[in-house]
Amino acid sequence: MSRRTLLRSIAVGGAALAAPSFLTACSTDSGGGASVSNAGKKAAAWPTYTPATGAKPDLAATAEGVQAGYTTYPAKLVKAVAEKPGTGKEKIKVLSITYGTPPKPAAQNKLWAAINEALGVDVEFTVVPDADFRTKMATLFAGDDLPDIINIGGGYVLPREAQFVKSRCEDLTEYLSGDAVKDYPNLAGIPTYAWQGMGRISGRIFGVPVERPKPQDTMYFNGQAFTKAGYKPGMSAEDFAAMAKETTTSKKWALGASSTAYFGYKTHATWHGAPNQWRIKDNKATFFASTDEFKTTLEFMSNLRKAGAYYPEATSVSQVDLKTQFWNGTVLSMTDGFLSYPGSAQGIKNAFDLDALVPYTPEGTTPGYQQSQGIFGYTVIKKASKDRVKMMLRILDYLASPFGTEEYELVHFGLEGTHFKRDKDNNPIATPLGLVESKVNLPFVYLSDAPQVLYAPGYGDIVERLHAWQQKVIPMMVPNDRWGLQSDTYNKQGATLDQIISDGVTATVTGRRKVSDWDAVYKKWLNQGGQQALEEFAKEYEAAH
Repeated sequence: MSRRTLLRSIAVGGAALAAPSFLTACSTDSGGGASVSNAGKKAAAWPTYTPATGAKPDLAATAEGVQAGYTTYPAKLVKAVAEKPGTGKEKIKVLSITYGTPPKPAAQNKLWAAINEALGVDVEFTVVPDADFRTKMATLFAGDDLPDIINIGGGYVLPREAQFVKSRCEDLTEYLSGDAVKDYPNLAGIPTYAWQGMGRISGRIFGVPVERPKPQDTMYFNGQAFTKAGYKPGMSAEDFAAMAKETTTSKKWALGASSTAYFGYKTHATWHGAPNQWRIKDNKATFFASTDEFKTTLEFMSNLRKAGAYYPEATSVSQVDLKTQFWNGTVLSMTDGFLSYPGSAQGIKNAFDLDALVPYTPEGTTPGYQQSQGIFGYTVIKKASKDRVKMMLRILDYLASPFGTEEYELVHFGLEGTHFKRDKDNNPIATPLGLVESKVNLPFVYLSDAPQVLYAPGYGDIVERLHAWQQKVIPMMVPNDRWGLQSDTYNKQGATLDQIISDGVTATVTGRRKVSDWDAVYKKWLNQGGQQALEEFAKEYEAAH
């Protein structure tokens, strides 16, 4: 799926996914300013991971990355923060991306007022719509008037971002590296993979990651339809193709796809044993589109398309419309961001069982599963006195309070009786005001957030299925070795390079090009910056590891 498609799913799915980010630096210093490379720099230790204490889950998390699961909302909440981060006298300015509508001013916004009171700080919040974010950040990078706390989220690769962070924002290494993070116990509860996904700049820690779970794109399917047709976890690729053909009729299609999902090719490629986009080993970077496994993937997907298993309007339907077609049973599966499941649960309305596909197994191949970057973005702090930096870190620590705490409930659901009421099973259900004064429209959760948990109000069965699914796929996770790295070339030309591959996949799967023509597509990718990106990522990876 494209970055923009995943972001659009937030409005429907209720959460943002990890997408390409940025911190560990460019391999060269282009355009002036200090180098941000890790080459030759001593790498600061990652914060010591210590899980924060929230409500006991119904389904246990694992150290490997299986999420804690809650089939019902905790009956008794615990308190995560002993004292307010501020004294009531401090004022700060913060900025983040938003996918909602602008919030009412704090004086007229009960949620904003309640969070300010809980923090003991008067927070002035600037929210930037997704469509304006890159323009706003370019202006911000060039200006002198910085907010105190800035979230760089949404998956955008911003020009000279790391240079801005290094020169204008606080080096947080002394506050967060190693055991120092224990002064902020909820930040210590952020898993190490999220810090690694964020990366370092010049060997130092400059941000706080906003964690997202390990699974990347997920193929959700209609449990009844696929099971009836013989679906079994880990079934052979040949049997999967036969099942897809069998479940496709004149009015239903086994495989849903959209104009921006490109037939889910990144998911299928990893299942065929290709790298998770970028693999870096022995000082050499490999892009997945250059591999034989990728060509095998194209052949497999092309055959599925020829058999009629894919939704026929896959190159023109939007991802949002595809969701509706999945919910109403027109298509029987679709690839979406993992965190879309609560929205899908509501959209399906118990018409069928929502489930997630365990990769099929191509002959002679050990399938992998895409591991996400582990973050939505990261948050930086403007240079300030030590006392002020510590106060702002306490704010981020408060916002990272785990699920099942009073602090989490306030930030995510608001005030009981005002923003939500509890249903018969104790789940917080938004009131009309809570739909407006919400974490979407007032996105404190994009500044800092707790590690995600499996929870879908009223759908404990889905949580149980996804927890069991994660136990199968987490051991199959394949990281994208470029997470936490950057290259100047990819920063400038990454969107163009990605489009070359996506357009080539679409042309091949739809039959407008032959699989045997793929080398020409990859050669174009190399010539338009891909070769330089390969070299730069390899150099930066060596420095970071």
